[in-house]
Amino acid sequence: MEKPLLACASEPIKIWLDDERPEPAGWSAVRWPNEAINLLATRRVTHIGLDHDLGDDSRGTGYDVIAWIEAAVRNQSIIPPIITVHSANPAARIRMLAGIEAIQRFVDGRV
Repeated sequence: MEKPLLACASEPIKIWLDDERPEPAGWSAVRWPNEAINLLATRRVTHIGLDHDLGDDSRGTGYDVIAWIEAAVRNQSIIPPIITVHSANPAARIRMLAGIEAIQRFVDGRV
């Protein structure tokens, strides 16, 4: 039996996007970028942990979530969650961290 993603529709949520690593206690696991984005769109996500390589690039990567957050912050005034990257892919990690820095520069008004 699968556990529910959300305990209550109004509670804040921490999400963990990964295809292999188990989620930390108190976090909800998602497997694909669209699942993470759907939860981010609720504006209840306070923290998100991202892996890059999810086993099927045709379904997206962790970077796609970073790109969505950046666009949502710029175009929809969404407050970004705390974002961490736990990808073992060195080049993707650098790209994702650069995306997070771009989000932070925008939030700080440095753009």
